[in-house]
Amino acid sequence: MEKHPSFPAVSHLLKKYPNVGGALFQTYNDLSLGQGWKDVQVLDLQTCSRPALRGIRPGSDVSVYVLPCWLSENLTMSLVHGAFEDMGGVTEFYMAITAEDSSIVYYKLSKGLVKPQL
Repeated sequence: MEKHPSFPAVSHLLKKYPNVGGALFQTYNDLSLGQGWKDVQVLDLQTCSRPALRGIRPGSDVSVYVLPCWLSENLTMSLVHGAFEDMGGVTEFYMAITAEDSSIVYYKLSKGLVKPQL
């Protein structure tokens, strides 16, 4: 992993959060290399004690937040509330659920009750 070109961008938080470091590295590479997001930045969320990502999707000018986690993790509502707090008043973010086989599923989480899109 240390020899991968994207390692320097995430290395400082891989050491701080080793339990989700692999999910962070995998999600960072998927967004920046696989999906072609621009300006992907690694963030340190203090309230929920974990890393997150912020970037811009292709064809957009709006920053989107992504919270990497493992499929095997026990996720709580306090984690979600803490992430919303740390992300500075955003109304939605994506949770990147990663698995050991390198698959990733992105779930959109919205603050409060939101009517589904038709």
